[in-house]
Amino acid sequence: MAALRRLSRRAGQSRQARFVPDFDPDFGDRPLTEARHDMVIGRWQGVRDLLAATGNDWARRTHRIRLLSHAAAGTSAVEAWRAAEPGNPDVAVLRAATEVVRLFDTAIAAGRGATVDRGRIDATADICLTAAEAAPADPMPWASLLSVARLYEGGVSRRELRGWFDELRRRDPYHTEGHTQLLRYWSARWHGTHGAMYDFARDAAGVAPPGSPLPVLVQIARVEEYRYIVDGALGRGPVRGFDQHWKHELAVTELRRTHARWVNGREPGRPAAPEEVAELNYLAHAACYAGQAAVARDVMGLLGKLAAWVPWAYTGEAEEQFVRFREGLEAGAGAESGPWAEGRPGPGTG
Repeated sequence: MAALRRLSRRAGQSRQARFVPDFDPDFGDRPLTEARHDMVIGRWQGVRDLLAATGNDWARRTHRIRLLSHAAAGTSAVEAWRAAEPGNPDVAVLRAATEVVRLFDTAIAAGRGATVDRGRIDATADICLTAAEAAPADPMPWASLLSVARLYEGGVSRRELRGWFDELRRRDPYHTEGHTQLLRYWSARWHGTHGAMYDFARDAAGVAPPGSPLPVLVQIARVEEYRYIVDGALGRGPVRGFDQHWKHELAVTELRRTHARWVNGREPGRPAAPEEVAELNYLAHAACYAGQAAVARDVMGLLGKLAAWVPWAYTGEAEEQFVRFREGLEAGAGAESGPWAEGRPGPGTG
């Protein structure tokens, strides 16, 4: 009986100690959480104060506007704020980002292959340009425009696309969100090819300064390629050849390069900022599936408990994967043992 009690106590301790990731949608940004809750119930004053306090920290500001826009899309809070303070540049920028979310929601509801009304797309682009005029130093309206570009049937002209991208870079040369939107534009899912997407990602990564997250564009591109192939194979059997998608020599070399240039280039000892969490999850995901335990351990250490549904949800059940790999690292597992040996992507979720 004593032995059974000891076993039961140890099992209870094991259950208590089990790692539980935090899929906080705001990535630990508590002021954003409060403002977003205000937005959901139609109050805009907290959002105004938050954006004013954020100032010209473009990475933090973009992170906040992007998440606020998703909260605002289903409410009239932005319209109420704009009616009360029509000259406030922050409401113009948030309104543009919110209209982009609404436009993509319309496209998703219409279904893949359906075209979105050209007039609606043009109107959203005009709102983004108006926001750029209202907040001339802010790169976010140009990132919003690069998102809109994806929804034009056949895309936009190279000259116009280049003009929008140049305007973004004049305001913030290494703006992660804007670069990510253009990467998706050049993906095979939208208006490019896998090759064009990787070329863009590698070019951007190559000019990024130490400590910039831009090198992770290469890992984002790898996820985009995976999603495209998996989506195309739905209903036609398993996807072949993906066991090595994250593990082949080039993928591993680029993973290590991203880690060296971004993570090792950051200020030593600085914890992950909320605006870094989404991209750090891409790097952690790539490291786990590549079997690169040292890189994964370093990145997971930066993340702590903070997890993002994307990209984990594209390769299976997000929480199960995050926990499995994290616990494998804590147990000292390498690429050839434990959960790492089983770290093959699932069918994906599209």
